[in-house]
Parts: sequence; C-alpha cells; structure tokens
Amino acid sequence: MKKGTLALSLLLASLGTAASAEARDTPYFLPIQEALATPAAQEKLDPSIRLVFADDGGTVDRNFGEVVTSRKTNAFNKTDEEACRWVMLSALIALQDSARQQGGNAVVNIASFYDRNPRALTDEYECHAGALMAGVALKGDVVTLR
Repeated sequence: MKKGTLALSLLLASLGTAASAEARDTPYFLPIQEALATPAAQEKLDPSIRLVFADDGGTVDRNFGEVVTSRKTNAFNKTDEEACRWVMLSALIALQDSARQQGGNAVVNIASFYDRNPRALTDEYECHAGALMAGVALKGDVVTLR
C-alpha cells in the first residue's frame, strides 16, 4: 500500500510542476524594428501593404474598419525573444492578409491588444511567453492611403 501511495504522490507532484511550468506568462516589450529587420520579415511581409504603428500614416481615402489578430507560436526550444519575434511576424502577416482581403493598402493605428488591453505601439510591441507558447495580439485599422 505504501508503494501505491508513494507512486501517486510522485505523479501528483510531477503534474503540479508541469502545470506551473505551463502557467508561466512573462510579458516582454521588444523593439518593433528588430522584428521587422529579421530575414523572415524581409521575405514574408508585403511591402505594398504598409504597416503603420500608433498613428494614422497619412491621408485615408477609405476606411474598411478595425481588424484584430491574436497569434500564438510554439516556444519550445526557442528563447523567449526568438519566439516573440516569430509570433510578431505572424501577427503582422495576418494584418496584411486582412488588408489584402478587404481591398486596403495599409493597416494604420496598430496597437497591442493583449488580453484586450489596447496599448499604442511606437517603438515596442508586447509579447507574452510561457514554457510552451508565445503570443502577440494586435489591432489596427484597414485603410486605403493616398
């Protein structure tokens, strides 16, 4: 009976450790330009669809409305910063995809929207990293700029 109790105790302890590791949610505020300067960003972002952070970016001909994206990525075997750069790129690609689908040529007023808390982006973006996942949420306005 003692062996069963010991085994059960060890199992519960290991599950508790795994649950606490997954529960990590470390916020990071990382440079936007660093994410945009990666080779992957240079290759995958569409230069014909402008991404404008924290202001309107110019004269708007047509406003298609707000778009929100929340992206997660596997953080396993990556530093938190690497995972954050990757998921930021994924979120920016999603904003550009929305603009393309709606007929816009820009996404302006891009702000962080993690946990539905808006935070204007000028130099840094907000990313939350855990043991297994990293996430970025953004919102912005899809528009056609002159």
